[in-house]
Amino acid sequence: MFYKKADVYFIAFIVIASVFLWFLPTGFEKPELQKNSLRERGKVVTVDDTDLKRVGLILTGEQKMEIEILSGEFKGRSLAASNILMGQMSVDKLFREGDDILAVLKIDGKTGEIINARAAEHYRLDIELILFALFGLFLIGYARWTGFRALLSFVFTALAIWKVLIPLFLKGIPPLPVAFLIVSMTTSVIMLLITGFTRKGAVALSGAIGGVGVTTVLAILFGAWFRVPGTVKDFAEMLLYSGFYSLNLTGIFLSGIFISAAGAVMDMAMDIAASQAEIVEKHPGISRRELVVSGFRVGQSVIGTMTTTLLFAYSGSFTFVLMVFMAQGTPMEYIFNVSYVAAEILLTLVGSFGLVLVAPLTAVLGGFIYTARR
Repeated sequence: MFYKKADVYFIAFIVIASVFLWFLPTGFEKPELQKNSLRERGKVVTVDDTDLKRVGLILTGEQKMEIEILSGEFKGRSLAASNILMGQMSVDKLFREGDDILAVLKIDGKTGEIINARAAEHYRLDIELILFALFGLFLIGYARWTGFRALLSFVFTALAIWKVLIPLFLKGIPPLPVAFLIVSMTTSVIMLLITGFTRKGAVALSGAIGGVGVTTVLAILFGAWFRVPGTVKDFAEMLLYSGFYSLNLTGIFLSGIFISAAGAVMDMAMDIAASQAEIVEKHPGISRRELVVSGFRVGQSVIGTMTTTLLFAYSGSFTFVLMVFMAQGTPMEYIFNVSYVAAEILLTLVGSFGLVLVAPLTAVLGGFIYTARR
């Protein structure tokens, strides 16, 4: 009964903490800019492509259009808008009649009227909310109460990263200790929400925290030996150009290694903890040594697929780069020494190394914790 009450109180606490994080200011809101620049939903009424020019595969020029504002104080107003194409296929977008867009409205500070409008992006928020709602419904429908707690842990972790981790990075706080503390905190919340205050939760949490700690140490050591700068990641240089000159970009990059691996580490720790819990429930008299050996065997079965999972996860976002190298006939010796390829190798191998080490660690901890009462 005590554990059930503790679980309910803890869930209520996490709900309150999530609401608090939702309304917590990050310190980077910049309300003075929002007064003169509004972002509202709109719909494209007409499009004029006469000023667009095609140069090879790319389009440049200005796409003119008439849009209708669908939200905010200017809702229902129709006005002219533009879409500038810079000849960069990764950022340029084309709009057609009937498209829902996110419009940026520049406002005159004195009169409060719209000076000009720009079509910034396709409007996707409604589709994203529908997808999230479907995800939540299926999760709760399948796992019921456990699914609700899993969804709550998902929301809390996302808010902790956006409202705490990212602002602290931007403020120049040392990234490695900050990232480790945030990952440890969110890991604790996830484990305790899913398992409650039980021995299974204690085993899984201990193994996961230990695995994250090992991965952190490996990331620091091998990150120094690999000599991969933080600027190898997308948008890192943009931070410098935006005025954040003092950021430790390499430290942030290394933090991303064990942040990325934390989910797989938690999965491994939970698999072994849950397996040992089932063994103890079916065979209460099992010895500590036999329980540890069983945990090792479970870990050996899971490790093979989990390490490959990390390889798929990291290489999936790297497909186009690998295709370019192959199309150009680049030698493998050169490919493996390119900085951004070395960065992905570091991510994959350090994360996999952490998985391999967390399995025996969780098995040993489970052997001691599950048989402690004897």
